[in-house]
This record gives sequence, structure tokens and C-alpha cells, in this order.
Amino acid sequence: MFGYYFNLALRSLQRNIVLTALMIAAIGIGIGASMTMLTIFRAASGDPIPQKSAQLFVPQIDNFDPESKIAQSDDLLPVIVTYLDATEWMRSHIAVRQAAMYPITVSINPPDPARNPIQVDARATSGDFFPMFDVPFKFGGPWSRAEDASHASVVVLTRALNDLLFGGANSVGRNLTVGDKTYRVMGVLDEWQPTPRFYDLGRGSYSGQDQLFLPFTRAIDEQMPTVAGLNCEQRTGPGTGWDGLLHSNCVWIRFWVELPTARDAANYQTFLHNYAAEQQQRGRFHWPPRVALRNVTQWLSYNHVVPTAVETLTSVSFALLLVCILNAIGLMLAKFMASTGVISVRRALGASRPAIFAQFMVEAGVIGLVGGLVGLGLTQLGLMSCRAVLQKDLSVLMQLHSNDVLVALAVSLAATLLAALYPTWRALQVQPASQLKTQ
Repeated sequence: MFGYYFNLALRSLQRNIVLTALMIAAIGIGIGASMTMLTIFRAASGDPIPQKSAQLFVPQIDNFDPESKIAQSDDLLPVIVTYLDATEWMRSHIAVRQAAMYPITVSINPPDPARNPIQVDARATSGDFFPMFDVPFKFGGPWSRAEDASHASVVVLTRALNDLLFGGANSVGRNLTVGDKTYRVMGVLDEWQPTPRFYDLGRGSYSGQDQLFLPFTRAIDEQMPTVAGLNCEQRTGPGTGWDGLLHSNCVWIRFWVELPTARDAANYQTFLHNYAAEQQQRGRFHWPPRVALRNVTQWLSYNHVVPTAVETLTSVSFALLLVCILNAIGLMLAKFMASTGVISVRRALGASRPAIFAQFMVEAGVIGLVGGLVGLGLTQLGLMSCRAVLQKDLSVLMQLHSNDVLVALAVSLAATLLAALYPTWRALQVQPASQLKTQ
């Protein structure tokens, strides 16, 4: 019977091409607008490390006055910490894993002396960084905690940088000149680029990649400056220059801990409170201790990783979809009511109401599927347009994947079938006898 209903639906749609085109356009525009923004919103708000997002936390401490306007967060807590706090927390060993880190830029002399030095984005961090964030390795592995403690001259390269410097060969154990010092390659990463880059949101959440990693302790010894800037309410501490920075109240270090269980997280929260209270007793703070501990998803929400423009446009696009569905209901009502004569003849010849209902639902389904295909085309155009409107580091997300195609067609079909319910019900209320008398 479906083939029969489908054939009737095609004939019915062909009888009024203009009305059919308007219904398809209404559905297509609504689907195109909503899917464009849904694709971007879902990717932007996705969990970058779902297997461990509930176990990875960012500790925060208020080392600024609560009345200060310098901390760029809703609750005025700094999103990064001082070197003093980071090193104290590292010595606590309460967390299963922990990593202090900051971004740097380094100059590398390629192994081929004929090539010029290159500058790459790098990260000074702890060896726990790699197992904590489930970073995959192609060759070798991370450095150990013992090498962190000994301030070892070792590095880990990304796959792209290893391809550039060593032609993709296994470079583990080879030496590499970084700046004017020699470092030993410990490992080469496989493909890894979490989106958004949750572990450091300060350098673009969706673009860029650290190409080289070296021990935090070695970077401090070499006085490698951060490229992310400093946040200082007041530069306190003895001395000036690098030593003054290390003893100052400036925040510039990012800190992450791994706490596998709820009890671990509660214990660490208690540790933070006790640590802040101790700092207050020492006279470092003159305000009540304030600390926070947020996991990955909480951290992304706290930092408003999804741009406000995306959230607003997503809401507007679904409002537009609702308007388009209402328009489609009106158009279907006009079309179906115009078919009352045909309905009456079929009813007089023995067709049941369920049969007429099924025919109209098939007709609506055809409109929905074609409207969905039109909507997919408009979605592609919408994504192309958004690349020119939204921030550049979101462009990597503006791709329509196979799952998005299925979602678009499903939404289009479901919306059209729902929109057809009322027009179909109204058309079926017409009494065949009254229509046949007028024919």
C-alpha cells in the first residue's frame, strides 16, 4: 500500500507546484538555519575528553582581593595561579597526577645544518601531563617524575614536528638543539588535538597546537618566559626580574589534577581550603579564603567556551524553525482543504479515514524529506557564511558530518509529519455527502 500512497502523494504535489514549492522552502529554510547553528553549538560545547572529564580538575585560589577587578571570571577568582602556589601544590602529592604548565615559544635548530632555525609553540609542563590527559604516543613515551625532579633536558615532539625535523622516523633518543641547549627526545605524539583545547583556554579554544613539550622545571631553570602574559594586581616579593616573578603574586601558571573518585575530589577540596587558610594566617591574604575545584565540563562552562554569539544564534535559529513549521501548517491546511472533493469521492468509493490519513502522511513525508535535502544545502551555505562572521578559531568546527545529515533529515521528517496532523484532521472532518452535492 505504501507504493500506492506514494504515487498518490506525487500526483497530489504535482497538481499545485507553487504551493508544494512554498511548503518545501518553509521546511528547508527552518532546517537549514537550525542545523547550521546546532552543528556549531554541539561541536563547540562537546566534551573533549569524555572518558576522564569527571576526573580532571582545575584548582583555583583567590590570591587577589575579592574587590579586585583584575580576575577575569564571574566570581573574580583567577583562572591561573602563581608559581608559589603551583610549586606548593606539586609538592603535596595529594592528587593521583598533577601538572603545572605554561605556554612558551622556542627556537629549534633542525638536525640538518643547512636548514634555518624555526620557532614553534611549546609547553612547559610536568610528565604527568601525558598520562593524565590520555595523550597517545607514536614513538617512545613521556618523561618520568624523576626527570621532572632532576630538571632533565628532555622533550616530547608532536607527530607534525617530528615529520618536519626527522622525516617521520623514530627520533626517540636523538638530540635536538632548543635555543642554545641540547635536549634528548623522549617521545613522539600520535595525532592528538582535543577540541576545545580545554587544558589551556587562554590561547584559543579551538585552534593552534603545542608542537613541543619540555619539563616545567627545566623551563624555569632556563628562565623561559610565558607567551600568555602575566596577570598582576601588585608585584610583591623580593627582587626583580625572573626571581622576582617567581616570588611575586602574579598569576601565570595553569594547574590540573587528576582525582579519580568523589572522595579524592572532596579531600583535595579540603586541602585547598586548608592551604588558603594557612596563607591567610601567614599574612599573604587579608580576606577570607576562597577556593574552587572544577572538572572539565564545569571548567568549560565557567569559562564560557561556547561564544555568546553561537548561543544567541542557536536560539534564534530554532525560533525560526518554529515559525517555518507554523507557515508549513498553514500551507498544508490550504492544500489539504482544497482536496476535499477528491477526499469525498474516495470516501464514497469505500476508502476509510485511516487510509486517507495514511495518504496525507505519506504526502507530508515526501515534503519533509525533500525539505530536509534543501535544508542540508542551506546548512552548507550557512556554515560557509558563519566562517566569515564568527571568530577564526571556530572555523575548524564548521563541518557537516554524516551524523548531522541523518539528524537534519530526521528533524525535517518529524517536523513535517507533526505539522501535517492538524491540516489532515481538518480535511477528514468534511462530510462526503455535502461535497458530492456540490460537484
